[in-house]
Amino acid sequence: MKILIETPTWLGDAIMITPAIENLTNFFNEPKITLIGSSVSINVLKNNPLVIQTHLISKNYISLYKIIKGFDEFDIFITFRGSFRSRFLKFFISSKSKFQFNKHIYKKGHQVEKYNNFINHSLQTSSFASNLIIHRKKKDKNGEKKILGLNPGASYGSSKRWYPKEFADVALALSSDYDIVIFGGYGEQDIAADIEKYLNEYGVQNYQNLAAKTSIDELVSHISSLDLFITGDSGPMHLAAAFQIPTVTIFGSTNHKETSQWMNDNGVFVRTSLACQPCMKRICPLKHHNCMKLLKAEVVLKAVQGLN
Repeated sequence: MKILIETPTWLGDAIMITPAIENLTNFFNEPKITLIGSSVSINVLKNNPLVIQTHLISKNYISLYKIIKGFDEFDIFITFRGSFRSRFLKFFISSKSKFQFNKHIYKKGHQVEKYNNFINHSLQTSSFASNLIIHRKKKDKNGEKKILGLNPGASYGSSKRWYPKEFADVALALSSDYDIVIFGGYGEQDIAADIEKYLNEYGVQNYQNLAAKTSIDELVSHISSLDLFITGDSGPMHLAAAFQIPTVTIFGSTNHKETSQWMNDNGVFVRTSLACQPCMKRICPLKHHNCMKLLKAEVVLKAVQGLN
């Protein structure tokens, strides 16, 4: 059985399809899987032992067509994306069966459940969505001190981002028990640098700033070794869930019922309860950002205490 899977673009969504992929592969008893997708998604999913080939998707339609022409016929093509480019891919792929995710059909429940329901409906099965799995071993820890990870960024937009001083205040309170690692992607160096500035002002020296300094493989390795993670709703948050890392997630504009950590027994989230939540906007439409502004470090620290 040869299966071609187009993966979601973003890190978090790529991780959230893993229960659906597990159910797919269990149904067909160890099929041969080819992945096509973004660099981020391919790198986080490539270690599945059933993956035999990977291809980076091209935004250029001519280049994409040339990639498709080199493919053999597949028994099944599945795309977890609903874009026009995915419809283009679906049209030209040679496959006996083709299935495309449609967000307008799968509206209710957690995003993991939406992806899993898509596979169930496509295959006429009824499998439950289990834990997130990315087929990586946890990194062995060096040293005796516990590690706290801070992830202040979120590629979705500023409405999802908590404030650097609040992150720094949490780190300060925990710095005697934890070494600190600041994470962030490209475009998130400024907010990471702001946290670093506050830590320096507080006299905290036991930290690393890894913003925009890690590959996906390195990010996975670092997060797998954490003892505690403070994060916004983001891709790294889902990585932490896959490794069952104790996590406090700060929710603002997005819907915790859809994108909170999936099946992490060691994870909790904090949020305010404003009438405007969740607005699902990239930038606060009311221009006050109170969903994040009203959340203080004390609330997160209390949540940390509840994890222990």
